[in-house]
Amino acid sequence: MIFRAFIRAAAVTLGLSAGAVSAETPFIVVQSTTSTQNSGLLEHILPWFEAESGIDVRVVAVGTGQAIRNAVNGDGDVLLVHAKPAEEKFVADGWGVERKDLMYNDFVLVGPKSDPAGIRGGTDILVALTAIAEAEAPFASRGDDSGTHKAELGHWSSAGLDPKGASGTWYRETGSGMGATLNVAGGMDAYTLTDRATWLSFGNRGNLEVLVEGDPRLFNQYGVILVNPEKHQHVRAASGQRFIDWLTGPDGQEAIASFRLEGQQVFFPNAQ
Repeated sequence: MIFRAFIRAAAVTLGLSAGAVSAETPFIVVQSTTSTQNSGLLEHILPWFEAESGIDVRVVAVGTGQAIRNAVNGDGDVLLVHAKPAEEKFVADGWGVERKDLMYNDFVLVGPKSDPAGIRGGTDILVALTAIAEAEAPFASRGDDSGTHKAELGHWSSAGLDPKGASGTWYRETGSGMGATLNVAGGMDAYTLTDRATWLSFGNRGNLEVLVEGDPRLFNQYGVILVNPEKHQHVRAASGQRFIDWLTGPDGQEAIASFRLEGQQVFFPNAQ
């Protein structure tokens, strides 16, 4: 009985010790977009920072709109997304300390090899979307307030079109992430807008291929912001700022530039 009591006491002591070590391990929560996670970029670069700093990075990967809402609610220390006007508003409203450019890539318009709208090889996204609308060819939209969805809606607007009036017919809103939306597009031979990194990492392309690319309007800028600790006192400001300084410094920018998919560099660092 004495032995059993000793074992129980030892187990409690070890449990408390392990809990203390775990509690003392520094970490930050990064609210980010699905493209940085699903492409494999974060898996590639985070070990570099964690080894150098001893800070664990825990990522919540959702659409940009949701990531921003999460950060407003205080559910994160750092915001890393790709919708610059929304990011600037986040800072202007006092939720973020400062926005910094981090890196960029581009969007591409993919669609079925049959290409019913006849847009293959085009370099003008507005012309392509107009042709899709005129042909009433199936188009899969994320419809989730993500950075990609915001960009897509901006291009429709610039083309003088509002596809929401066709919702449920040729224009289908998935309310899902990029991978799921690509799956829907593949299943219904539909066009969709995707960031290039997610496209290159996507393994179920089926009948889809890149049809329109190279338009300067498809530029896709990413930014990084420290959540304002004056709004949420639990924000790990020092560790979060250390991560931002690393990302925008020489080591982080080198790590981003070194990431490859199918032999291609898909994120281009441009912090200043």
